[in-house]
Amino acid sequence: MKYSVSIEIDRPLDEVVEKFDNSENLFKWMEGLQKYEHLSGEPGKPGAKTRLLFQMGKRKIEMIETITVRNLPDEFSATYEAKGVFNIVKNLFKPLDNNRTLCTNDQEFQFKGFMKVMGFLMPGAFKKQSLQYLKKFKEFVENTENS
Repeated sequence: MKYSVSIEIDRPLDEVVEKFDNSENLFKWMEGLQKYEHLSGEPGKPGAKTRLLFQMGKRKIEMIETITVRNLPDEFSATYEAKGVFNIVKNLFKPLDNNRTLCTNDQEFQFKGFMKVMGFLMPGAFKKQSLQYLKKFKEFVENTENS
């Protein structure tokens, strides 16, 4: 399953990317994120691995992030592996006029086992969650001072 979601943020590219690139900020806009633990590689660089732990209602979801591309301010891409799910994410940032930024999030999901059923029956839920994270990120960036 592949899809793309985008949002315009009313802030300049450098400010958007700076806030996106700070792992401490993830807790401010990624709803459900409980833990962000570096595992290996140079933090923030291609090949680095990080464990993310989410609480989604009563479910705990653990995933491993592996950075694949770090070409900021243009692109940050990574893979995310969880039980039954392999997710390839490409985050693209493009400056717009009037100090605005377009954030695009390209997603590709590969499912195994029971998650194949979930992906087939509820593809909209995955896209909705991705868009929700983008909206929360936009809100965070637009409502906090540039540090």
